Amino acid sequence: MPKDMMTDVSIYDRRESAARSYCRGMPASFATAKGSEVTDETGRTWIDFLAGCSSLNYGHNDPDMKAALIEHISNDGIAHGLDLHTDAKSAFLEAFEQHILAPRGMDHRVMFTGPTGANAVEAAMKIARKVTGRTNIIAFTNGFHGVTMGALAATGNGYHRGGAAMPLEGVTRMPFDGFFGDGTDTAAQLETMLGDASGGIDAPAAILLETVQGEGGLNAASAPWVKRIAGIAKKHGALLIIDDIQAGCGRCGTFFSFEEMGVTPDIVTMAKSVSGFGLPMAMVLVRPDHDVFGPAEHNGTFRGNTHAFVTARVAIEKFWADDRFQKELSEKAQLIEDALSDLANMVPGARLKGRGLMRGVDVGSGELAGDICARAYEQGLIIETSGSDGQVVKVLAPLTTPKETFAKGFNILLDAADKVLAARTTIAAE
Repeated sequence: MPKDMMTDVSIYDRRESAARSYCRGMPASFATAKGSEVTDETGRTWIDFLAGCSSLNYGHNDPDMKAALIEHISNDGIAHGLDLHTDAKSAFLEAFEQHILAPRGMDHRVMFTGPTGANAVEAAMKIARKVTGRTNIIAFTNGFHGVTMGALAATGNGYHRGGAAMPLEGVTRMPFDGFFGDGTDTAAQLETMLGDASGGIDAPAAILLETVQGEGGLNAASAPWVKRIAGIAKKHGALLIIDDIQAGCGRCGTFFSFEEMGVTPDIVTMAKSVSGFGLPMAMVLVRPDHDVFGPAEHNGTFRGNTHAFVTARVAIEKFWADDRFQKELSEKAQLIEDALSDLANMVPGARLKGRGLMRGVDVGSGELAGDICARAYEQGLIIETSGSDGQVVKVLAPLTTPKETFAKGFNILLDAADKVLAARTTIAAE
């Protein structure tokens, strides 16, 4: 791009809110993207191991989704439809029913909320409270469910909670699986407290959890723990809400992160990659007997994104109509584990975190993890951290990333880590 046509980056400091985040550590002005790579205005290309924080599970600008969207727009298809009936919505619902819900024996209805994951969580919490007549929601340490007030009350991160600037109520926080280490059964702790009239926990409307805590540090709950929590919810008359916003849409190796855990949630929240193309779209899956909202009782001008319906249908039909894609994910999950094991072996005390293609390495220090990711960015890899102190180097590459691109990206990551560790050793020796 000619120099006189490039973005004047001073506009961001001059006019954009200080709330901006990712761009602070990745200051390039990006212009184009394809598959697992993004390119800036100067023509420099990065491998993308962030994927819109798992909003681009199928990569940037998938050609089939793009073609369907262009055709829809070119034919003057509906662009905004509130919650009116449209051909795009019906086609999406048919595909979702046929290829996602029915094969998994799920009878859930689909509620389209405002276009963010946080709005889906807000709706789910409201449904549970209306169904049960209770107000308390049980959520877990290190959980992240959004930053609107209801979802933020269920979020554990102190920094984000501080943004509320007022009390956050209606949630009881309990320890997630493994929070106290392998020797403590936190499900048993919850069951004991709920079963004791003096346990101090108000009867819950719902128990809300992520099976893998994406922002919380890639803490992965075991299947027995999740199944036990589901039983506790049922025993005590609470709904089980699984937040699959980041862990779903194939990120853990199956479409839903809970598929192989032997549970059927009462409510599932979805967003991020559900549109397939990075378009804003969120929804709540709710069992029919809990579908209690009256018309527009939870609404929003942008509930249901017609353009997202178009691309989401293609994503489902292209990747989930048979088991080929899921088998590919299993192979790539092993590739990621092998590469991250090499990273973990470089750092004393480091350990692997996560599950499936939602993996990372806890290097024990937010400063070290940040330095590794910053060096990787300099060398051509976009990657971020997570965890309570940002101590986890986190891989959220598009699920469609070719194996050779994975290899190239991990070579960059390992080299960046090697250089950062070598520099630290040199400084310590001086």
